[in-house]
Amino acid sequence: MGATLVEKIFSARCGREIEAGDVVMAAVDRAMIHDITGPLAIQKFREMGGERVFDPARVVMLFDHQVPADSIQAAENQKFMREFALRQGIHNYDLREGVCHQVVLEKGHAAPGEIVVGSDSHTCMYGAAGAFATGIGSTDMGFVLKFGALYFRVPDSIRVEVNGAFAPRVGAKDLILSIAGDIGADGATYQALEFTGRTFRSMPMAGRMTCCNMAIEMGAKAGIVPPDGITREYVQARRPDATGFDLASDGDATYAEWREYDVADLLPQVAVPHNVDHVVGVDEVAGTHIDQVFIGSCTNGRYEDFAEAAEVLGDRKFSDEVRVILIPASKEEYLKTLRAGLIERFVEAGALVEAPCCGPCMGGAFGLLAPGEVSLSTSNRNFRGRQGSTEAGVYLCSAATAAASAVTGEITDPREV
Repeated sequence: MGATLVEKIFSARCGREIEAGDVVMAAVDRAMIHDITGPLAIQKFREMGGERVFDPARVVMLFDHQVPADSIQAAENQKFMREFALRQGIHNYDLREGVCHQVVLEKGHAAPGEIVVGSDSHTCMYGAAGAFATGIGSTDMGFVLKFGALYFRVPDSIRVEVNGAFAPRVGAKDLILSIAGDIGADGATYQALEFTGRTFRSMPMAGRMTCCNMAIEMGAKAGIVPPDGITREYVQARRPDATGFDLASDGDATYAEWREYDVADLLPQVAVPHNVDHVVGVDEVAGTHIDQVFIGSCTNGRYEDFAEAAEVLGDRKFSDEVRVILIPASKEEYLKTLRAGLIERFVEAGALVEAPCCGPCMGGAFGLLAPGEVSLSTSNRNFRGRQGSTEAGVYLCSAATAAASAVTGEITDPREV
């Protein structure tokens, strides 16, 4: 019987044929911790009798959620992690590089066929590089730091086949929002979403990252795109020795489900408060007043997103009635955007451009909403209280929709600006 992409990854790692549903102890290739979850993971590592991490070169540490430190507790946590990294010989990216998920991919810490874990739910984004990547809790991460391995129940896979070409100002974020609306917030619980079809085969890495990033919003254990030439070009530019680009599911592989989509007629999508799977076409919420627009996060904080926003903005200015916050996901993406002249353009238009970090995404540092306020955000979650007050509302959308709405001061179809 044929095997899925995920089954093949675990079979190669375990040295025997593995099927979905099997529980295995598998070694991991990389483990990522950041400033929010890292301190507890280190504490658990020590409670388990850990003295030296399994391999300092395979541990990725950085700070992105509360940077620069916005409280004494945050400063203490970061100091604690810096000291741990120094003692263990772990390279700490600290606050210099940006959002953890973007940095892991940019620095070549994920490649086809690898198993990567992170103590953050959106670790599934690394599936864009053809890796099995998943978020784990801090206790599990403490175990990984000590042993370099973890128990996994190998997930079933849902094949998500997407065909067709996007209409202007419609793209990957609209696609993954529509898929989330179709599958539901728990419709893929502990399964892997395997993204296939002509649309994905022609989709740049930025779009693949966006889609894999939001697999967790359907309850999925992982999101993964079969590696191809686009993957090879991206990964080998960062890790020339990377292999596994021929990894693919067998033609007779068994899937839990097979879902098909065509993007030809896809409209700009918006997730309505307070659930990511409450998704509608932009026309259904057009005209909704907004107080803040956030373009950034690990979901949509890449140069391509800012280029899209700039194209929509044109030579106009953002509405004086809206606070517009833009945050590139990493130093690399910031410099691309800067060198293209886009940051200057956004500042002139009235935006506040911040250094690479998570920013308002989780409401942990700045850009918080007051009761009754409304945010339109390119991030990945809109749960009640996600960006501030529990009495505020967060809508999710693409960079194009966010930019168009920032110009008008209300949710706006980007095709009409």
